[in-house]
Amino acid sequence: MTLATRILIVLASLSGLLGVGLSAAAAHVTGGNLTTAAQFLLFHAPALLGLVALIAAGAVSPMLGQIAGYVLVLGLVLFCGDLSRRAFSGVALFPRAAPAGGIFLMIGWLLVAISALLRVRA
Repeated sequence: MTLATRILIVLASLSGLLGVGLSAAAAHVTGGNLTTAAQFLLFHAPALLGLVALIAAGAVSPMLGQIAGYVLVLGLVLFCGDLSRRAFSGVALFPRAAPAGGIFLMIGWLLVAISALLRVRA
């Protein structure tokens, strides 16, 4: 397993960790945006782990699968980071950070699909 896929495992674990923490904070502090951020982190943590497993099994193109994983992580950072910062401080991460993060998440999922198709042809 490459360092890049090991890092994806670490980032998936951090996604789960932060998702649980934000879920607790949402229940006790703010709710709303924080709940959405927590859900996105918790949904994507096992998805990232599954992507690593697909890469290891050779079911997807390894390079494109890794890129897809990192694009998903970037999307999570922007989307969840913006929602979390807004919930805690009322200030955006930067203008249009959440929509940009959402677009990166969609692109990441598209890249996962393409990586599966490329692996079939290889």
